[in-house]
Amino acid sequence: MALPELPLSFGDNHVFKGHAPIMKYFRELTNSAFYLFLSLSMISCSGENPALKIGIHHSKLAICPSSPNCVSSDATDPDHYIEPFLLTATPAEAWRVVQAIVAAEPNTKIITAESNYLHAECRSDLFGFVDDLEMHLRPAETVIAIRSASRLGYFDFGVNRKRLERLRSELSGKGLIE
Repeated sequence: MALPELPLSFGDNHVFKGHAPIMKYFRELTNSAFYLFLSLSMISCSGENPALKIGIHHSKLAICPSSPNCVSSDATDPDHYIEPFLLTATPAEAWRVVQAIVAAEPNTKIITAESNYLHAECRSDLFGFVDDLEMHLRPAETVIAIRSASRLGYFDFGVNRKRLERLRSELSGKGLIE
């Protein structure tokens, strides 16, 4: 006994005859998912990794890129500039508390903690996008220079600025900064 031949097309003899709207919906859904996956793959693999452009350079934090997804107290343009943390406590005390507060932030992992430099990775809740948070203690100036930048994408919808202003509010509430 021979097995029946399976239809290879969506013609009149196909088992899904009469279900064209369902098949069209399934095909559109599959295409949409494929293009979304392809787009996200291209975004995540394109360009340089901004994480390679972090740290202290000539006694300053790295320059922000031209995109609006970065803020820094060392920026020279108003779009990227944010006020540094002006210390009212001793630099050592403020630095100790800053590190503890950053370590307690949700979805945040401290990567580097030195006597005058802190680098942490902050992940978004929904997609896990990584932002780099940096702080540079400058005891002679009684400030902590601050920088927060998205690794991917162009816009950050104000997330980096809000993060630093939230930290500012918490430190100010503890009487450590102005």
